[in-house]
Amino acid sequence: MPRWRELKGFCEKDGWELYKDTDHYLYRKTDEGGKIRMTKISKGSGEIHSKMWKEILKKQLQVTQEYFNSKI
Repeated sequence: MPRWRELKGFCEKDGWELYKDTDHYLYRKTDEGGKIRMTKISKGSGEIHSKMWKEILKKQLQVTQEYFNSKI
């Protein structure tokens, strides 16, 4: 499973906008159809648990594992 810093790196390389920096990083990206996707990234250094990671990929990032891996 990826670490939180790898998720942050993905967002930066994939054109996501950092719109809020509090106790977490909050990123958003508007797709070509105008839909806004958002994700919240922990400032911790640990690994993302597998169940949570699957939810992040599916519901927040809306990309495949392969696409994610190609950007990190």
